Amino acid sequence: MKILVPATSANLGPGFDCLGLSLKLFNEVEIKKASLTSVSINGEGSDNVYLKKNNLFLSIFHGIYEKLNGKRDNFQFIFHNNIPLSRGLGSSSAIIVSAISAAYLMCDMKLDKQNILNEALKYENHPDNIAPAVFGGFVCSLVKDKEVLSIKKEIDTNLRAIVVIPNITMSTEKNRQILPKFLSLSDSVFNLSHASFLTACFLEKKYDLLKFASEDKLHQLNRMKNLPELFEVQKCALKNKALMSTLSGSGSSFFSLVYKEDAQFLFEKMKEAFPHFKIKLLEFDNNGLEIC
Repeated sequence: MKILVPATSANLGPGFDCLGLSLKLFNEVEIKKASLTSVSINGEGSDNVYLKKNNLFLSIFHGIYEKLNGKRDNFQFIFHNNIPLSRGLGSSSAIIVSAISAAYLMCDMKLDKQNILNEALKYENHPDNIAPAVFGGFVCSLVKDKEVLSIKKEIDTNLRAIVVIPNITMSTEKNRQILPKFLSLSDSVFNLSHASFLTACFLEKKYDLLKFASEDKLHQLNRMKNLPELFEVQKCALKNKALMSTLSGSGSSFFSLVYKEDAQFLFEKMKEAFPHFKIKLLEFDNNGLEIC
């Protein structure tokens, strides 16, 4: 059995902890019963011995599997990781969603995406990454009585993502500590209006307005100060046909949305301007969690 979960970009500027979208960049895990438990990691994290001994996937998987099945069996786990670790592209959410899904499937239980999402909320306190990881597309979410309510909109095939990935990791937990403890009324209204308008832009396909809708006064500025070059990344993207350009999650990656016909142009401009960063041109994923 194989489980695929996509990378995600969350917040999208003003949509702190509630907006996210899914990218065609997948982590894949193969699982089968075995006489002894073994772990193999390919791609991102393959050189990190710590990940084999303190593997979040295994911890979640075994916990749920034992709860559902009443026993602990041995499995062979083969991870094919394409999502960069601790770069704001949803690597933790991909692990959580795939581990929960794997536990349910190996217990021969029906896989219900809404149930998977609600279970994932126990490990990830906000739904901006886990919702698009499960459903794909552009997703707006809120939490009500420990359950996630989401509205998904498929992303047009005439759009592409340019993702700039610095070689510097950023901790979401640490980055939350630098956020302002209080917001003025005007800044609060600013973010509420912009997040609402950005959501409407996606729902109504008013992509040319995203540049204005994606402005933020809650988190992005403080987080970008950790890596000042990100200000130049954003400036370069918006100058070269990006429809919007925002910090991906808490960073360090930067996400830009662009029309398909302009994607290669922007990709080349970003490669030229930031040769020491990894640049990816990606399609959007509208399916989310998949089982093969």
